[in-house]
Amino acid sequence: MSNDRLIVIGGGIGGTATALAARRAGREVTLLEQAPAFTEVGAGLQMAPNATRVLRRLGVLDRVLEAGVRPGHLVFHNAVDGRELTRVRLDRAYEEHFGGPYVVVHRSDLLDILVDAAVGAGAELVTGRRVEEIDQHPDSVTVRTGDGTAYTGGAVVAADGLHSRTRALFSDDEPVQSGYVAYRGTVPIEDVAGGANLRDVLVWMGPGLHLVQYPLRSGSLYNQVGVFRSPRFDDGAERWGGPDELEQVFAATCEPVRRALPGLGRERWWPMADREPIASWAKDRVALLGDAAHPMLQYLAQGACQAIEDAAALAASATRHSGPDGTVAWPSALEEYAAERAPRTARVQSTARVWGEMWHVDGVAALLRDEVFSRRATDDLGAAEWLWGHRAG
Repeated sequence: MSNDRLIVIGGGIGGTATALAARRAGREVTLLEQAPAFTEVGAGLQMAPNATRVLRRLGVLDRVLEAGVRPGHLVFHNAVDGRELTRVRLDRAYEEHFGGPYVVVHRSDLLDILVDAAVGAGAELVTGRRVEEIDQHPDSVTVRTGDGTAYTGGAVVAADGLHSRTRALFSDDEPVQSGYVAYRGTVPIEDVAGGANLRDVLVWMGPGLHLVQYPLRSGSLYNQVGVFRSPRFDDGAERWGGPDELEQVFAATCEPVRRALPGLGRERWWPMADREPIASWAKDRVALLGDAAHPMLQYLAQGACQAIEDAAALAASATRHSGPDGTVAWPSALEEYAAERAPRTARVQSTARVWGEMWHVDGVAALLRDEVFSRRATDDLGAAEWLWGHRAG
């Protein structure tokens, strides 16, 4: 294999976006995924303009829009009394302002699109390969997988998720449990009150809980995510977040929220965790990307968006650090990539925590939150400029 090749560990959205972006920039790429096939767990993703602008540059936005839904509004409610507090119009003016649309898409649909595009661009995508070792050399790096295969290249980017083993090269930290747990489910759109008219992203905020709803797959499915803080977690129990707690915590919510609960799957739930930001996630010829570098709570809907930004920034940095013959000075390219991305992703991580706390307050704090939301002008996008207006790469 070429000593200049980029080796990507992990075949999720961040890894496949990186493979595609690197190929579009002229790099040779091998992606290694430990699972036997490319799959995504979960259902919906919200793609804000900071990500959709990148998807357009990568040549896949039209396919994403076809597979997903362009919602009309992002609408916030009080989950207890049902009042609408504010809404963001996701219309043509919004798209022109930020240079890209807001789209909601099924995770597996987005992954399929990225995989197809990366393969079509000439990236080598290999499944069933669990990385066991990474050995750096003066002019190359070698990755060895569990079956004994060795892959040699110029750099390794690990997009291996929240529980990244590669992160141990940079930090001895562990995931931080928030005490919140998520239940997810999709139902046919015709089974939901309102049916074909359900085109908005709805957020219902309440004490220690929230519900998010929006359509998927060209409007044929309705995605719902219920999240709550587990009383058992607060009591120090070893097992927490079960379905009985879901029913208990959501009992005091308004009728539209309670009506959504039967559509949430009970067989599996997801404890919500992130990690503290770290100062750097590049060392010589190895770097982290996506949740391996900056796992974040879901309240800004930016996990996948930030991974896509990472992919664009990495490809651009490799181009800036390539010589006349196209060979990349990978150590300096990775160092620049991480230096550019770390401050921004740290801000998104910390803001996501604050945003989640604001969603889940009770009492006087909830009254103040609702007042602030209600006073917002619907065309006021100033608070989101730093997030949605950022241009990576």
